Amino acid sequence: MSLNLDAKDLEKIIMIGDKVLVKPKNPNQQTTSGLYLPAAVLDKENIQAGYIIKVGPGFAIPAINDEVEPWKEKNESTKYVPLQAKVGDLAIYLAKSGYEIEFKGEKYIILSHSAIVMTVREEGLFE
Repeated sequence: MSLNLDAKDLEKIIMIGDKVLVKPKNPNQQTTSGLYLPAAVLDKENIQAGYIIKVGPGFAIPAINDEVEPWKEKNESTKYVPLQAKVGDLAIYLAKSGYEIEFKGEKYIILSHSAIVMTVREEGLFE
């Protein structure tokens, strides 16, 4: 899928629920001995890594209805359990569980939070 949006539109992207937008890290295309790996070998990798660009609000918790006290004002706003992954983290994720999109010629992956198996958080990574 290819999205033709302006670069400023990346800030307008809103992730829904437990979804995370990841910019994949360039995989190691060369072995330690100097041989280049073909694309078919790289596609078979079960685990990939990438930087988290956007994070959804989290897992939705349904509103609690107090039918016992009808005089109380109803608060129907949805609450969310926040995600562990944060913007800027290096995410290690299951490769086959995401959806690849192209935005301004760059490849991004949309993942469910459950597809992330580990994150590496470095303070000041993008500063």
